[in-house]
Amino acid sequence: MSKMVGAILPGNSTVELKDFDVPLPGHGEVLIKMKSSTICGSDIRAIYREHVGKGPEGYQPGMIAGHEPSGRIVETGPGCRRFKKDDRVIVYHISGCGVCNDCRRGYMISCTSEYRRAYGWQRDGGMAEYLLAEEKDLVYLPDELSYSDGAQVACGFGTVYEGLEKIGVSGNDAVLITGLGPVGLASAMLCGALGAQKVFGIEVVDERLSIARRLGLFTEVIKAGDNNVEQIRDLTSGHGVEKAIDCSANNKARLTCIQAARKWGKIAFLGEGGTVEFQPSRDIIHDQKTIYGSWVTSIWRMEELVERLVRWKIKPESLITNRFKLSQAGEAYSLMASGKCGKVAVVFDEEIK
Repeated sequence: MSKMVGAILPGNSTVELKDFDVPLPGHGEVLIKMKSSTICGSDIRAIYREHVGKGPEGYQPGMIAGHEPSGRIVETGPGCRRFKKDDRVIVYHISGCGVCNDCRRGYMISCTSEYRRAYGWQRDGGMAEYLLAEEKDLVYLPDELSYSDGAQVACGFGTVYEGLEKIGVSGNDAVLITGLGPVGLASAMLCGALGAQKVFGIEVVDERLSIARRLGLFTEVIKAGDNNVEQIRDLTSGHGVEKAIDCSANNKARLTCIQAARKWGKIAFLGEGGTVEFQPSRDIIHDQKTIYGSWVTSIWRMEELVERLVRWKIKPESLITNRFKLSQAGEAYSLMASGKCGKVAVVFDEEIK
């Protein structure tokens, strides 16, 4: 049996490269030659630094990491109905049971069955030369998008799109985004595509402030500080923004989103972890505001996003600031953990289309 190299995360801020058998696809499965695998902030928060979460919901030690995979099918098992060899694909990164109510809605992220397994967490993910995936978890990647575009759709852009659809971003809106890492930058990119008239960004890390300004996605980029709410109100004629999106998971940033939203405003929390403290009457009830929690997306909405990215001529890979080979995975994760970058990708075969 042929061998391949894969990266695992021991949970002590290191990466280990190990040899694995190249898997063989069974019924309803495909073998994917990896082309691009990007790193998500949740990998850093819940696996790289330490293993957060126990049992079936947590990272299973020894599993190949990576839940933002994109590549080309090189072999199909029996029983595949739609996808075939040489198809370019994105992998929806949670493989649900397929028969619960959440799975039937397409939200495998919310599946609570014992059969639910997330790629890169409870089953091998995309930080290897090959990935074994179930056909039902695949989204077709059109030629107009690169593999690195597709890898970001697999989690980051899909997560953002779901949140923006929940709060209904449109041409009527001024939008505030707190936390300008890859998810915050993706939020700005998609808000612009959806027609938002003004997009304001707040960030504490100087390197990310520089990246955000350089990309030109924001009306104004502001350093995080104690007077951010007043600054946003000054920029919106004293009213505040119609929509606010937190991508930071920072308690002060979340409060800024709540307080900088105008009456009847809508707030989406996308960043995982952390806390928030606010006064319900003053901050929410009296101004008729709504807070939405949004976790990843559904597979049908991910397919819709892919179609719209092509229509809008949006290239998620433009948010990638650093690319590494699999042999450099340790450097890739370390840089992502520093927070001093945009998106980080591990690419294979020069990410040939």
